[in-house]
Amino acid sequence: MTYVIAQPCVDLKDKACIEECPVDCIYEGRRSLYIHPDECVDCGACEPVCPVEAIYYEDDVPEQWSAFTAANVEFFDALGSPGGASRTGLVDSDHPVVANLPAQEQ
Repeated sequence: MTYVIAQPCVDLKDKACIEECPVDCIYEGRRSLYIHPDECVDCGACEPVCPVEAIYYEDDVPEQWSAFTAANVEFFDALGSPGGASRTGLVDSDHPVVANLPAQEQ
């Protein structure tokens, strides 16, 4: 199991979660952040610091954002497991679930 970043993060990318993550598993896409499911250690440090409550434990993702569970996994299909977001930097793409959303108001 892992944590998932859902729609409230799209176009916001506050990044407070990145500062709290002890294993550097939160990667930045063009419009959203993504948690690497194989690198996440399920510590939950990211969840309480998210100002828009976009981070959920995989089993607790609200139904309206259920597509984000697969999106967080599939985002890494092309990247693999780089072993740390800080080394990777901004990934200039997003999963289609995110990329196809209209711009989100801040």
